[in-house]
Amino acid sequence: MGSMEEEGLAGAVLKELQQVAEKFKDEDEDDGYISPYAHLEKSAVLQEARIFHDSIAVRENPRKCCTVIAQLLHLQNTGQFLSSIEATEVFFGVTKLFMSDDASLRRMVYLFIKEVAETCNPDDVIIVTSSLTKDMTCDVDLYRANALRVLARIIDSAMLGAIERYVKQAIVDSSGQVASAALVSSLHLCDRAPENAVVIKRWIGEVQEALASANQMVQFHGMQLMYRIKSSDRLGVSKLVQQFSARNSLRSPLAVVCLIRYTCKLLHDEVKEGKLGGGYQSGGGGGNANASSICAIGYRFLESSLKHKSEMVIYEAARAICSLPQTEAQDINPAITVLQLFLSSPKPTTRFGAMKILAGVANHHPRLVAKCNEDLESLLSDANRSIATLSITTLLKTGSESSIDRLLKQISSFLTDIADEYKITVVKSLQRLCFTYPNKHRILIGFMSNFLREEGGFEFKKTIVNGIITLMKALPESTESSLLHLCEFIEDCEFTMLSTQILHLLGELGPKTSAPARYIRFIYNRVMLENSCVRAAAIAALAKFAASCPSLRASLMNLLQRGLLDEDDETRDRTVLLMNVLQDAMDNHPYVPPSEDDLANAEGGIPKDEPVDGDHAAYVLLDGMPVSFEKLRRSLLVYRSSPGSMESPEALTFANLPVVEDSAEESTSAQDVEMDDMGLGGSTDIPSNDVVKEKVDPAAVVYAIPELASLGRAFRSSAPVPLTESETEYVVSCIKHIFENHVVLQFTVQNTIDDQRLENVTVMLQNDDDLFNVTGEIPASKIKYGETANSFVVLERNADSPIESNTFTCTLHFNVIQVDPSTGEDESDAFEEEYPLEDLEISTADYIAKVAVSDFRKAWENIGNDYEVLEKYALSFKNLDDAVAAVINLLGMQPCDGTASVKANTGKSHMLHLSGVFIGGKSTLARAQLSMQGDSSVVLKIAVRSDDENVPRMVADCIS
Repeated sequence: MGSMEEEGLAGAVLKELQQVAEKFKDEDEDDGYISPYAHLEKSAVLQEARIFHDSIAVRENPRKCCTVIAQLLHLQNTGQFLSSIEATEVFFGVTKLFMSDDASLRRMVYLFIKEVAETCNPDDVIIVTSSLTKDMTCDVDLYRANALRVLARIIDSAMLGAIERYVKQAIVDSSGQVASAALVSSLHLCDRAPENAVVIKRWIGEVQEALASANQMVQFHGMQLMYRIKSSDRLGVSKLVQQFSARNSLRSPLAVVCLIRYTCKLLHDEVKEGKLGGGYQSGGGGGNANASSICAIGYRFLESSLKHKSEMVIYEAARAICSLPQTEAQDINPAITVLQLFLSSPKPTTRFGAMKILAGVANHHPRLVAKCNEDLESLLSDANRSIATLSITTLLKTGSESSIDRLLKQISSFLTDIADEYKITVVKSLQRLCFTYPNKHRILIGFMSNFLREEGGFEFKKTIVNGIITLMKALPESTESSLLHLCEFIEDCEFTMLSTQILHLLGELGPKTSAPARYIRFIYNRVMLENSCVRAAAIAALAKFAASCPSLRASLMNLLQRGLLDEDDETRDRTVLLMNVLQDAMDNHPYVPPSEDDLANAEGGIPKDEPVDGDHAAYVLLDGMPVSFEKLRRSLLVYRSSPGSMESPEALTFANLPVVEDSAEESTSAQDVEMDDMGLGGSTDIPSNDVVKEKVDPAAVVYAIPELASLGRAFRSSAPVPLTESETEYVVSCIKHIFENHVVLQFTVQNTIDDQRLENVTVMLQNDDDLFNVTGEIPASKIKYGETANSFVVLERNADSPIESNTFTCTLHFNVIQVDPSTGEDESDAFEEEYPLEDLEISTADYIAKVAVSDFRKAWENIGNDYEVLEKYALSFKNLDDAVAAVINLLGMQPCDGTASVKANTGKSHMLHLSGVFIGGKSTLARAQLSMQGDSSVVLKIAVRSDDENVPRMVADCIS
């Protein structure tokens, strides 16, 4: 009985639910809505657009007209563009809608004209100008403002003069809507054409009046236009900043924000030109009282803005102060105090903004931010993961050595809850912390390696691995523990690329540790358990252990035999090759265990386990190539293009390959990668999609001239040296091609005069020195207007004279023929003409190719000090950056080890490493120590080494 009642109750409930579902279904069907933009066809919409020509329909049904205009705009924005004829026809129809007084329809008309005017015939657009001008002078503010905005899109500089009076009146109009529209339209007109900007500059009085408006938006737009008018006038910008920062008359927070940004830019420019003087707060010094007062006034305005009632202004002022260059602690401290208050704001955006600024300041002034550490720790549990991540990374920069353990405990629970992109940021901060406190490297590296075994994507794991590798290079004492952590990681690593990278690293560094045998087990496991790529890498790593440690060769040969049965061809072939090399080394140099006397005489009681001199396995497996594969490819291309190289019977070796210089782009890229690996850069490991352009050999132009084929292969080519200004009538530059006993000067000449044709163009050189003799000239036969041609001068160098800097007086000689600019026909006979050029210097640095070395310290020790030159110079520079750049330029050598730039917080001293190849293939290295002495002097101590006794002196003399 009870079961029957339950079944009846369940049936009733089910029936009721079905009725409710059917009710809602019926309501959905009755209230179905079809969008007017669904399934639009252009032909149907154009047909409906004929309603614009019906005056009665326009007056009685303006909503239908609005819908048709919206459909036309929808077609335009979805790629169904109107043809020129269709656009013109519809445009004329829309202009007839001005007869309607409906406000919504009028606004749609304005919108349509703005969007379609650019696709219509310009002559047709002019027709609507009269209607817009009429609206611009009517009594309805809405029409006046919109008419101004539309006119700014369709008029040119000629028409601007006709409506100039109306726009000027609108700028000072009592209606804020109209005044703002006029100001914004003026900004757009300035950007459209320089001719418009010239006209608008005359409105400065009206703009000044708009800045005094009570309407905040008018002030904001007026400030933007005023800055746009004065942006090309440095003095005008400084007066604008001084005027409004002193009067404090701006009511608009947006206008104050603009003024803060303009002030910040002005201060940056002042500091860049060395006009800071005694500091931002001193107001004097530096030899330029006016300039230093600008810095003081600007800084005082930024500091006073920190007390503004608008949170937006306070934030912008704090951001501006913290971004100023050459600031001291007392300059930034007021901004830090304000940002600390923002950290406790209930608004996530405010907390994030403050956190982002503090994270940037912590890179240069960690002690200043350290006073916010308590507030930062409270943000570790913030619901916004971005804020929490920034707080962690900032704490890692500002925390003391004693607080590291506590921070790591907080981070360990935090990292499991955030995405990989935030984890990568934290890992890079841990790397920086390890460089700051090297004594904590075991704890920090162990902490990072723990997350290698946790869940995570490829980029996250790659960042940790690269970070550990970078720390091993910077902190050699961390090598063994780091290698063990990486060995444990590859036991269950799912990423082939990381496994092969770590195996290669083990092969390089493992044999150099105190107990190389401990790593062999981890490597051999990869031979048995991994895919073919990892197995091949493991075989290569085992072979490197065998080549480096003769005592392990017999055991490792047994392990390598497993690779002979591998199913992968690459792994099997690699094993055969490596075993043959090792067997040959074992036969020629069998391992002899150390005797008791050897053990007693060895340092630490353990003799070195290393291959003997002449060991074939060590040479094949351990010695790297003298150049990278990319440089080898480029060098072979240059070799193949040089005249007579392919027919030469001489054997092709590394020694007689052409020298390939390191370009500035390659050096910058390598330094950026190194900084990023150290966690000091802001870039990510995302590959660039830019197409890499093949570098063209500059000497290929010389090789193409048969008369110069006898000179052979060029040693190097210099960068183009301008001999005229870029705005002159004849633009001339020179490339110096250095050969063994000759110098070929390639003068590139451009004719910028439209009524002249140049013929028989040559460059005459004058020099009183006996080092060079002019032995040949190849003139440019003809240069028309706008064209560029080359003229060559061949100099023969006196081999008996030492290489030194020489300066040549250059004069451009040519014949001029007057031509008709429109037809190009000759209008006169040729007559001789000459044009003076800047002097050209061939310096000692031109004979040095910029070639970097992978290990500068090892190369410096190998080259020895037999031919070393030591010198000391006093240089007149105000900072180390300029001095380093000047030394690099004077010596013409390639910076190594990232020493081209002076790192922050390095004090007043910097060590510069330079390398190059002197003509004749003579390797040259230089070490330069630069130290500040006073405020405007730099002391340079330089040591130059080479494998040729004459080269160091010639290189060192480049400074003097």
